[in-house]
Amino acid sequence: MADVRRTAQGDRLPAERPNLQENPLKRRTFLGGAALSLVTPFAAAATDVSGVAVDDEITFDNQKLVLNGVGIRRKYGFSVYVCALYLTQKRHTLAEVIALPGPKKILATMLREISSDDLGDALLSGIRHNSTPDQTQRIGAQLVALGQLFGSIPRLKKGDSFSVAYAPQSGTLIEVNGKPALAALPDVAFFEALLRIWLGDDPADSGLKPLMLGIKPESSTSGGRSGG
Repeated sequence: MADVRRTAQGDRLPAERPNLQENPLKRRTFLGGAALSLVTPFAAAATDVSGVAVDDEITFDNQKLVLNGVGIRRKYGFSVYVCALYLTQKRHTLAEVIALPGPKKILATMLREISSDDLGDALLSGIRHNSTPDQTQRIGAQLVALGQLFGSIPRLKKGDSFSVAYAPQSGTLIEVNGKPALAALPDVAFFEALLRIWLGDDPADSGLKPLMLGIKPESSTSGGRSGG
């Protein structure tokens, strides 16, 4: 029960405020608690996937993107990388993802070391497996730039990351370990070709595709061709 002070005549006195000047430690504790109460509600949440912290929300191109889905790219039984898709709103088919306006981003974090030549070849193969000859010809210059990029990086180690993203005013942006690796590549068709590596009719990993689209897979088996 609170201690209420009264005068001799029985009148209530106002409650005492803590004297923060008298006790510096109490003052620091009081102010620290107040600051914590302001910061804590805004802490970013993350999902743990095979030891990789995957943010539930990110900011890209000055917009908030939400985690649409995330999974592990597996090849020949080995876990290669964690791959996450971020959109302005959740979507569950490739057509819906392509039709959604605004920025988009795919972020991959390596679970094992891989040569950049192997990764670059896999991405190019994934594009060709999911694009018509006309579509491939249209983005020929961008494919050359993509091949040159991975040819300039010796390898990606466990914990390294790469991302492909689309900003409506700039084009396709590719980053390695959070740093731009190429100037923005124009034409939305190039980013759509990159999307199809993971989300197309012949995806790099048939088990990863539904996870990135936020769909519960029918079985735990995953696999696919060698691309991506």
